[in-house]
Amino acid sequence: MMNHRLKEIVSRRVLPRVQTPGQYLGGELHAVIKDHHEVRGRLCFATPDTYAIGMSNHGMQVLYQTVNAMPDWLCERVFAPWRDMEDALRREDLPLYSLENFTPLHAFDVIGVTLQYELCYTNLLTILDLGRIPLRSADRKDSDPLVIAGGPCVQNPEPLSAFIDVFVIGDGEETLPALCRRWLELRSRGGSRNEWLRTIAREFPFCYVPRCYRLECTADGTWVRVPQEEAIPKVVTPAVLESFEDFPIVTRPIVPNIEIVQDRIAIEIMRGCPWRCRFCQSTTIKRPLRYRGAERIVEAAWDAYRNTGTNEISLLSLSSSDYPQFDALIRRMRETFVPHGVAISVPSLRVNEQLRTLTELLTSERHSGLTMAPEVALDDMRRQINKRIRNEDLLEGCRHALERGFSRFKLYFLCGLPGEREADLVGIIELAEEISRLGRAVRGKPATVTASVSNFVPKPHTPYQWHPMQTREYFDSAHRFLKCRRRMSSVQVKCHPVESSLLEGVLTRGDFRVADALEQVWRKGCRFDSWTDQLDATTWWHVFEEVGVDVRDILHREREFAEALPWDHIGIRQGRMYLERERQKSVSDMVSVLGGK
Repeated sequence: MMNHRLKEIVSRRVLPRVQTPGQYLGGELHAVIKDHHEVRGRLCFATPDTYAIGMSNHGMQVLYQTVNAMPDWLCERVFAPWRDMEDALRREDLPLYSLENFTPLHAFDVIGVTLQYELCYTNLLTILDLGRIPLRSADRKDSDPLVIAGGPCVQNPEPLSAFIDVFVIGDGEETLPALCRRWLELRSRGGSRNEWLRTIAREFPFCYVPRCYRLECTADGTWVRVPQEEAIPKVVTPAVLESFEDFPIVTRPIVPNIEIVQDRIAIEIMRGCPWRCRFCQSTTIKRPLRYRGAERIVEAAWDAYRNTGTNEISLLSLSSSDYPQFDALIRRMRETFVPHGVAISVPSLRVNEQLRTLTELLTSERHSGLTMAPEVALDDMRRQINKRIRNEDLLEGCRHALERGFSRFKLYFLCGLPGEREADLVGIIELAEEISRLGRAVRGKPATVTASVSNFVPKPHTPYQWHPMQTREYFDSAHRFLKCRRRMSSVQVKCHPVESSLLEGVLTRGDFRVADALEQVWRKGCRFDSWTDQLDATTWWHVFEEVGVDVRDILHREREFAEALPWDHIGIRQGRMYLERERQKSVSDMVSVLGGK
């Protein structure tokens, strides 16, 4: 039921004083409005970033549709308010509310949080506090909502373990409804919050409930999580959506009120990746490989287009060009949509021999650019990271793309990988400039090439999780080298901010002790840390020092196989031994690379 009083106050006294008030109003096309009195359960899906970013998250649309398809449940949305909106709500002593019904967050049964990147963690605390939900799980009463979290960042849940009641590991389409129903059943039977959470930990092997594990310090000084009773698993196993091919595709996505970052129809064509790049966390946590049939994808895309009028469709997967029916799919998509002026985008093209013919299937009518991720510039380093691509295929694919009318290329590279040499940095510039010169040979003028360079962070559940991260000094030096080496004005080098990468490293590799620092920096005003102009890195580093978080140990110390890692109680399908074998292979390949420099 709509909270008309709260909506009236917000509309009259708050929204006239904030930027982009449309993001706080709701009422979008295809938003689902249900009466709270006509359902048994209420979930609010929280994205700890702005509306413009959160509404670009395809996973949000999927889970929103999934829960609202349950006749006895509703799902509403909330996003992190920008600083002016937060200040206004606090000034007026108003709670943060859901967009659909202006319901304060504390009135929901469950708050579901998606954690897509680590630098959104302070925004999560803002959402909880403004929603009048106690920050820490230990302080919540029986009447408070269950706070659950999923997404890539839960691969190391420990930095948020003080604030989240339940972490859901793996796919959420089937697990989220099951968990919501069970929570409601447990509360209806009476008892205490502790008892309900213990039941969740026992019954759902894909759920990590921090309060059901105790902390033990090992002989080498590292901390490990140990179940408090035998019925609770030592290692939490990820949930897998086996019915991916048949699971409903979103064909009535919410159409945003304002411009968002990715304003397009998104269709997930494949989940998982057939490759085993050693730097990539997604290739381990998204297995097994599953895909949908081409005709079903085309039909769903057509329904979504008719329901929204959106003039771009994005085919999503970790490596879209590895989709088994890719050629047939693209041809069918073009036949269906190009006559209607709808562009087809493929955001994750793999650089292999297929790229030579792939551009014939794509169109430059709307977008004249292609985005690819060679990761490194030299073939021998690619063998070390297990990225099985060749510059020969990349260059030939770019040539074909230029002939088809493409004129801009964006290439993603990594800086700071184990065993990186000066030659690898030189290779980034030389490869980018060679592609630009191809433009002159084919089209009579240089192609525009952007080399986007990210700083490598060794992520949990990858073969590089034992490796140290490079230092601030190394990254600063490498960035200067890259920018000084560039000679062509048609080539741009964009390097990811070093401070952001280092902070990401602490938040993705740290243990439970990071939680105290996180709360302190939030109380000191840190918000929207993924935004370069908002990040206050100095405050973060000072607070880490104050609370005793050893940043150098977390980031720059190499681990041994025998050492416990903060995320060892979170499992992957392949198991830890797979990661150990791949790490040993990478070291062997690295020796080969360095020996040949």
